[in-house]
Amino acid sequence: MAGNLKKLAMCAVVAFGGVAMAQDAAPAAPAAEPVKAPSGDAVKSTWDYFYKAQGQGPVLVEARLCTEVAKDGPNKFECTAEVPAEGVKANTPVMVWQSYLVPQGDTVEDLMVQTKLGNVVRETKDVKVKGEGWRARQWTGVRLNKAGDWTVNIMRGDQVLKTISVKVL
Repeated sequence: MAGNLKKLAMCAVVAFGGVAMAQDAAPAAPAAEPVKAPSGDAVKSTWDYFYKAQGQGPVLVEARLCTEVAKDGPNKFECTAEVPAEGVKANTPVMVWQSYLVPQGDTVEDLMVQTKLGNVVRETKDVKVKGEGWRARQWTGVRLNKAGDWTVNIMRGDQVLKTISVKVL
């Protein structure tokens, strides 16, 4: 099951990343390299999931730690400034930007973003996404208020969908 969800996530990224962006914003400048077209099977499996997988849950397609999410313009709702690899200073406003494929018409309310400093859970926030379009994007503010090695877990129930590590200075 997890392997199938990962394959569907990759299909969604490949098949619909550009299509969804075109729906949300003005056309971007031409890419330096052409984007490889997905296979017909990849597109069909993604369509099938979106239109027929009600009740099976979301597919986490992408997740990033960001210091800025665009509120308008050609990159509206996109992470426009990621947390640098060297980390961030304590108390820097940070958002966990997430992109999901949610079956059409579904509402998912059992997602969470959890922060840990070392092995200690510092904060858990609920996340809700709806299957209203090809991409359901959400960004959740988190407090990283002490120096150290932090982890951010995106979870559905007790299953960890993704873990992101970040150093706080």
